[in-house]
Amino acid sequence: MNRRPVGRLFRTEAGSDLALTRTFRAPVEDVWASLTEPERTARWFGPWEGDPGTGRTIRVQMAYEDGEPWCDMLIEACEPPRRLAVATLDEQGSWRLEMLLAEVDGVTELRLVHHLVSEEAIGEVGPGWEYYLDLLVAARDGTARPGFDDYYPAMKPYYDGLRS
Repeated sequence: MNRRPVGRLFRTEAGSDLALTRTFRAPVEDVWASLTEPERTARWFGPWEGDPGTGRTIRVQMAYEDGEPWCDMLIEACEPPRRLAVATLDEQGSWRLEMLLAEVDGVTELRLVHHLVSEEAIGEVGPGWEYYLDLLVAARDGTARPGFDDYYPAMKPYYDGLRS
C-alpha cells in the first residue's frame, strides 16, 4: 500500500517540533478515551499500568516494537479531553510528546507533537509516528492493521528532507 507522509517540522525557541495529524468522525471524548484508557491503547500502541495523573509515572508496553518492551512514562500534563503531555526515557533516548485534540461539528482532530531533542533521527521517528497513528485509525475503524514496511524505509526520504 502506498501511504503519504503528512508530518511537518516546526522550529521553536526550544528546538524542533515534529507534528502529525489525524482526523476522526467522533466526539473528542471518544478519541481521548482511545489515548488514555489502557484497554483501548492496547489496540494500537500498547497497554499501560499505574496510577495516572499529572506528575505521576505509569508503565507503558510498546506492543508493536521488537520485544514488546515496557518503559516508564511521566505524565507532564493531563487536561481531559484536550491535551496529554508525556515524557519517557529509555534505551532509545528521551522523548517528549503532546497529544492535542480539537473537535468541530463532531469531527475531532488529533495533533501529535514530538518535541525533538535533535533532528538527526527524524527519518526514523517520522515514519514511526505515521505507523502508530495509522494503527490508531485501524483500531478505531476496525480495519486491518498496516504493516511497518509501508512506512519505513519508504517515508525516510520525506522526513530527512524536512531538515533542509
